[in-house]
Amino acid sequence: MTTHLRGRSAAALLVTALGITSLAACGDSGDPAGKDGGETAAVTLVTHDSFAVSDDVLKEFTEQTGRKVEILRGGDAGTTVNQAVLSKGNPQGDVLFGVDNTLLPRALDHGIFTPYEARGLEKVPEELRLDRGKHRVTPVDYGDICVNYDRGWFEKKRLAPPETFADLVEPAYKDLLVTENAATSSPGLGFLLATAAEYGDDGWQDYWKKLKANGVEVVDGWEQAYNDRFSGSGGGKGKGDKPLVVSYASSPPAEVLGQDPLPEEGPTGVAKGTCFRQTEFAGLLDGAENPEGGKELLDFLLSETFQEDVPLQMFVHPARTDVKLPEVFTRYGETIEKPASLAPEKIAENRERWVKAWSQLVPR
Repeated sequence: MTTHLRGRSAAALLVTALGITSLAACGDSGDPAGKDGGETAAVTLVTHDSFAVSDDVLKEFTEQTGRKVEILRGGDAGTTVNQAVLSKGNPQGDVLFGVDNTLLPRALDHGIFTPYEARGLEKVPEELRLDRGKHRVTPVDYGDICVNYDRGWFEKKRLAPPETFADLVEPAYKDLLVTENAATSSPGLGFLLATAAEYGDDGWQDYWKKLKANGVEVVDGWEQAYNDRFSGSGGGKGKGDKPLVVSYASSPPAEVLGQDPLPEEGPTGVAKGTCFRQTEFAGLLDGAENPEGGKELLDFLLSETFQEDVPLQMFVHPARTDVKLPEVFTRYGETIEKPASLAPEKIAENRERWVKAWSQLVPR
């Protein structure tokens, strides 16, 4: 999603630059009043750098509840979850958003969430509710981690872009791919898990040896990979020299957003045979100072207002299936019919071992 996934838009980059940000309702003067006429405590959302939301959407939350939302960014999703684990029982905020299915077992094993069944959960497909009815986390969005390619670069070289994992280790694609660190980045971990799903526990390391020999570059996180190293970012005018990047199937719409007229085809494409399904969750942090505000925020994250804002803010699919998707999102994004996936139990059993082996195998 995300991750980032994943906001993977200009809006996300702006709020990332702000660091710890209080996004209050536009035009408010002073603290908002609660429903009882007194002051209502702000609610703090802990999240990753790629989270993005429209000001008007947060304004609606403030109008409904009388609460401001303070957003505390913790870096990439992996780093954010690690910080939450380290501060268990004395959290930095009330709600954590951005823990995905690759990181979920670690978060649940360490008991960082308090169960809460958010309103609107019945409108989320069962396959996204990975907590098996315990309600420690709420599905908010999903996306498919996939290799993206720079169409213009491949057209200029008269080279067909890769389609599958097997293609990526072919000599024709040597030194072309940049991916994120599987130990710190959710897209990077998702890509590692995709190769484990594709080649199995006995085969994924051999695959990565081939990928390493073929010149794969590893960077810290999605922002660096996509915005600094990928040649296709910025509408095909990226400053990087890598025409292949691990990103999302829903990243291409970000490259055409705001163009008038819209192009027939976006500047970036998706290698559909390299995808892994990522679902992002939010949860009420154990020990939250404002649990009631946290519950209200979780309800709001599943509201029609927030869910309809997700596609063009974070360029992932909303968890609810009954909300309308923007035309630019459906026209330029790719639908992945059969993404790779692994059961949460499989991830929990193997994640640390796989990441450790990967870190030794693919040193940066």
